[in-house]
Amino acid sequence: PPRNHFPTPSPSLPTLPILVLACDRTSVRRCLDSLLRYRPSAQRFPIIVSQDCGHRETAAVISSYGDSITHLHPPHGSEAPSVPDEHRKFLGYYKISRHYRWALAHVFRVLRYPAAIVVEDDLEVAPDFYEYFQAVYPLLLEDGSLWCVSAWHDNGKEQLVDAARPELLYRTDFFPGLGWLLTERLWDELEPKWPPAFWDDWMRQPEQRRGRACVRPEVSRTVTFGRKGVSHGQFFEQHLRHMALNRRFVPFTRMDLGYLRRDAFDRRWAAQLSAARPVRLDELRAGGGGGGGGALRLRYGGRDAFRAAAKALGLMDDLKAGVPRAAYRGVVTFVHRGRRVYLAPDEGWAGYDSSWG
Repeated sequence: PPRNHFPTPSPSLPTLPILVLACDRTSVRRCLDSLLRYRPSAQRFPIIVSQDCGHRETAAVISSYGDSITHLHPPHGSEAPSVPDEHRKFLGYYKISRHYRWALAHVFRVLRYPAAIVVEDDLEVAPDFYEYFQAVYPLLLEDGSLWCVSAWHDNGKEQLVDAARPELLYRTDFFPGLGWLLTERLWDELEPKWPPAFWDDWMRQPEQRRGRACVRPEVSRTVTFGRKGVSHGQFFEQHLRHMALNRRFVPFTRMDLGYLRRDAFDRRWAAQLSAARPVRLDELRAGGGGGGGGALRLRYGGRDAFRAAAKALGLMDDLKAGVPRAAYRGVVTFVHRGRRVYLAPDEGWAGYDSSWG
């Protein structure tokens, strides 16, 4: 569409395009239906679907939405990217990374948007998906210690979150993806070194993260229904199909989100941690934690101790570049039998160790 078709963005009412990455899933309809159902403004939230791989049935589904979306086709079509022989079985990951690079470059370099919300074709969104991103966007522009905003909570299973507190937001050192907002400024930094494959794990490396955090919600604003994909359902049955999707609209744009700035958040995080009562894993699993309610703190001493505790409590136990999923300053917070728990490293934690995974 012509660039002047949309109003000039302002911090209070930004124009944030939704970039949907699609390929050969006709179920993209479910994704697009939910995006359109909750979209408060077509002008402020244009939906751009970039369809790689030229799958005709999927193209027909996308085209059926007419002018309510923009349908892009990367110029490389279904042509395979060059892949080292030992990586032939990972061809799908090379295609995805190439598609991301082209689509993001198109949004930022051709359409000249200042930011974009990236969604994959197997995501369904929450009623306050747009409200959430619109509210946190000014903070992302202002706070250099943040580099993304994500709709996803990696440990967002129903039994692990406080569903009664959907307004809770956190900082996390782990890049969550799965519905995320980035600025053109970040793309300027990433584009020259964008990887040929495995782009999301590449984002989680310290060279890209550079000590910055993302904002993530207590209760996810996206869920994935994509059981089949290049990862062949890895994690789907055990974790992804149990994720809670927020159903209650939270008026984030009317709330003060200043507590998410690094200094304010770190002070509060440290205070919450020190106020939490120490507990052992066996106590916690036995339903203990003592009377009187209140938060609990469970310590871990190394990678194996972290993974054992995470596994026992139903958390995702894998680490990327040494960072546990949803962690902030080494701490993973979740709800266990109605109690807030902080799974925290031992005293004297000195930062993430990439050799942990």
